[in-house]
Amino acid sequence: MGWTPLFLEMRDKKVLIVGSGEVGTRRGKRFLEAGAQVIILGKHVSPDLLDLGASVKPLEEALKWVSWADLVVVASGDVQVNEQITHLAEGKLLNRADQPDIGNVIVPSSFFIGDVQMCIFTQGKSPLMARQLRKKIEKVIKEEDVLQLELQNFTRQRLKEKVEGQKRRRTYLYQILEDDEVKKLLKEGKLEDAKLYVNQFITQKCD
Repeated sequence: MGWTPLFLEMRDKKVLIVGSGEVGTRRGKRFLEAGAQVIILGKHVSPDLLDLGASVKPLEEALKWVSWADLVVVASGDVQVNEQITHLAEGKLLNRADQPDIGNVIVPSSFFIGDVQMCIFTQGKSPLMARQLRKKIEKVIKEEDVLQLELQNFTRQRLKEKVEGQKRRRTYLYQILEDDEVKKLLKEGKLEDAKLYVNQFITQKCD
């Protein structure tokens, strides 16, 4: 298996999407929301994409816009068009929605729980199972886990201000993570109270 997961900074990246169907629309929205410049070659483009800032160009200008793009997404329902664009995009970052193994970029199922982004990749074996796995993950991760993430970030910043030594700071982070009072407060949704508790904890450790 040659694939490895990466997160790519998409702000101001140039993305060409060939095809304006369901897949092309979904991926266009994802890249636009990430701050990319998106051009779509296709008919009947979703008004939502236009509202987000996508531009539409004719398929006849494919060569020009493939050259412009940092990433080419091939999501047309026309096999001949897909093959043509793939040939033009040689050497580019390429996502083939219909045949992922032909490209060199996978756009996996992705979703957020709070500030935690989850991605599921089944090697293209089963989009249905990707959705089922997503449902299971969403059931496992609870609201207090998301609040614990916020609290850990808060604690890290406070420890950097007050405590010297990474090893010592890491020990305190684990203590906060496992603290019964912290767990109780977060389960009740009391993040601000948990922050006050952390401040008291750090003050005591620094005395």
